[in-house]
Amino acid sequence: MIDLVKNYSVIARRAKRSIIRELLKLTEKPDIISLAGGLPDPATFPHEEIKEIASFVLDKNSSSALQYSSTEGNTKLINEIVKWKQKEGLNISAENVLITSASQQALDMLGRVFIDASDPIIVELPSYVGGLGAFTSYGAKMVGVPMDEDGVKVDLLRQSLENLKISEEHYKLIYLVPDFQNPAGITLSEERRKEVIKLSREFETLIVEDSPYRELRYEGIAPKSIYELDNTGNVVALNTFSKIFVPGFRLGWVIASPEIIKKLVVAKQNMDLCTANFNQCIAAEFMSRGLLEPHIEKIKKVYEVKRKVMLDALDTYMPKHEELTWTKPDGGLFLWLTAPSGIDTEELFTKAIEKKVAYIVGTAFHCDGGGHRNMRLNFSFPSQEQIVEGIKRLGSLFEDEIADRKM
Repeated sequence: MIDLVKNYSVIARRAKRSIIRELLKLTEKPDIISLAGGLPDPATFPHEEIKEIASFVLDKNSSSALQYSSTEGNTKLINEIVKWKQKEGLNISAENVLITSASQQALDMLGRVFIDASDPIIVELPSYVGGLGAFTSYGAKMVGVPMDEDGVKVDLLRQSLENLKISEEHYKLIYLVPDFQNPAGITLSEERRKEVIKLSREFETLIVEDSPYRELRYEGIAPKSIYELDNTGNVVALNTFSKIFVPGFRLGWVIASPEIIKKLVVAKQNMDLCTANFNQCIAAEFMSRGLLEPHIEKIKKVYEVKRKVMLDALDTYMPKHEELTWTKPDGGLFLWLTAPSGIDTEELFTKAIEKKVAYIVGTAFHCDGGGHRNMRLNFSFPSQEQIVEGIKRLGSLFEDEIADRKM
C-alpha cells in the first residue's frame, strides 16, 4: 500500500479529530452519567408537528420538496427567517441570508473564504471547539483573549489588535460566541459589544458572531446582537435551528452583507451544492404556521428548570473551597467550572469515568494550551435525576482530590 500520509493535503494534515467527539465515545456506556455533550433534550423535539408537516409537504408538493434547492436556500425558509429577525430589529432582506447545513458548515465556509495559512484569528479564551477546529484546518494562528463575567476583555482585545498591527500581521477576523458562550455560559455585555464594534472598525477586522443559544434566555434582558448594533456589514452572524428546533435536520443560516453572502455561496457550491431541501421545507412550514416561537418558549421552560437543578446541586454537593467556582449563566446549555489549584481536569477525567460521570475537559476550548483547571458541564441533555447524581459524584471526586492535597 502506498504511503498515504505524504499524499494527504495540507488541510487534511492540519485537521484533528474533535476532542469532544472522542471523549463522548468514552461516555456511551449506559451506566455513565454524561454531563459532557451539548445535546438538546429529545423530549423537547416536536415529534407530532413534524410528522404532520412532513406529510403535508409531501402531499402538497413532493416533486419540489424532494428536489435540489438553490445554494442560497429554500426561498420560503429564507423569507420566514427574514420576517422573524426583522421583528427583532435586524435590518435585513433575503439577500443577507444563506441557509447552511447547520452553523458548523458556516464556520468551515468562513475558513475557506477568509483564511490563508498563518493568518491570525482572534478568539475568546475559552472558545467554541468547533470554531477552533474549523479555523485551524485552514492554517489560522489563534490569538486568544481572556474573558471575565462580562465577556471578552476589550482592553486586552485592543492590546492584541495593536500588537498584530505593529508586527504587520494580516489579521482577518474576531470570532465571538457572545450569548451564553460555549463553553463558559457567559454573555458579552452590550457596552462591550459596542466597544468590540469600535475596535473592529478601527483595525478593519471582521467580526464573526456565532450565536446558537441566543434564544435560550431564562432570565434577564437580552443585549442587542452585535449584527444589529453594527449595521454596517462588518459582522457575519451565524445561527442554527439545532438548539431551538431539531439538531437532526442540520439546518442553520448566515446573515451577512450581500457581498459576503455571494462569496459564501460559491464556497458552499463546492461543498454540497445545497442544504437538504426537504428539511428546509418542513422548517419553513413550521415557521409559517407560527409554531417556532411558542416551541422555543416550551424548550426554555424545560432548560430553565434543569439549569436550576444543576446550580442547586453544585451548591449542595461541591466541597466549600474558595478556588472551586462555576459560572451561573442566564441561559444557554452550559456552565464552566474552575477547579482548585493543582487539580488538572484532564488527569481527573479517568477517575470521573471510574465514578461513572463525565464532563468535557477545559483544554479542549483553549487555543493556548490552557484550561487545565476547567471543565464544561451540560444541563440540557441529562434528566434532573441524572444531573443531581452526576454532580454528587463529581463533588465526591473533588472532596477526595482536595483531601489528598492537604496530606
